[in-house]
Amino acid sequence: MVVDALERLPAEFAGRLGSVAIVIEEEPTAEQLASVGAGGLFGLYQGVPRTAYGADQAAVPSKITLFRGPLLRVHRTPEALLAGVTDTVYHEIAHHFGISDARLHELRQAAARPR
Repeated sequence: MVVDALERLPAEFAGRLGSVAIVIEEEPTAEQLASVGAGGLFGLYQGVPRTAYGADQAAVPSKITLFRGPLLRVHRTPEALLAGVTDTVYHEIAHHFGISDARLHELRQAAARPR
């Protein structure tokens, strides 16, 4: 499902993900929850957004973590799970690119169009 979400990402962004690691863990840790002030997480972006890179700064490797347990508990059908994973992947990639929620909505609409 993660691969499907990445394949549907518009080419202008897919080619610029660079060394972003995408990992899947069962549950978020207490520290991960506290780091964002959330009671639950489907995913978490950790790194420096591309909009914050400096000319003399080496890019720090970034990581997107998806949390299997919360995704499965909330999205109970295969279709709902695919939608939840896709939304989470897009949301976390948006953090990497410094993209606003409005722009993220546009990207989701573009991905939903038949190719």
